[in-house]
Amino acid sequence: MKLRELAKALDLRLLVPETAPETRENSETPEHGALRDTLEKALEAEVTRGYASDLLSDVLANAPKDSVLVTLQVHLNVIAVATHANLRAVIFSCGRMPEAEVIERAAEEGLVLFSSKADTFDLVGRLYELGLRGKGG
Repeated sequence: MKLRELAKALDLRLLVPETAPETRENSETPEHGALRDTLEKALEAEVTRGYASDLLSDVLANAPKDSVLVTLQVHLNVIAVATHANLRAVIFSCGRMPEAEVIERAAEEGLVLFSSKADTFDLVGRLYELGLRGKGG
């Protein structure tokens, strides 16, 4: 399943860096255009695996490559771990929202971020229903 389809099926909020007002009014900057292109490409990525954990050392040791992480953690270290573990996306559960710096860093790394009002348990169940499996499945 593509990340874009996953987001729609789960009613996820896509988190992207805020664009400066002057960029919105004028032609977009080359940096903004490149960021948009990277995000569009990332949303077309296929995912078949997922992992849920709030313990980042556990994510590093056990999250399957190219998977989706579900977590409550919203700090900058999540981005570093997700990037190092070669994850495709992070879903912040329970309506958690990272600060702008976290969203910007994820965009720089080509990592897609989502937020969901659903709790972790419900999100993981719905991911399973959509066909995503964990490390061993």
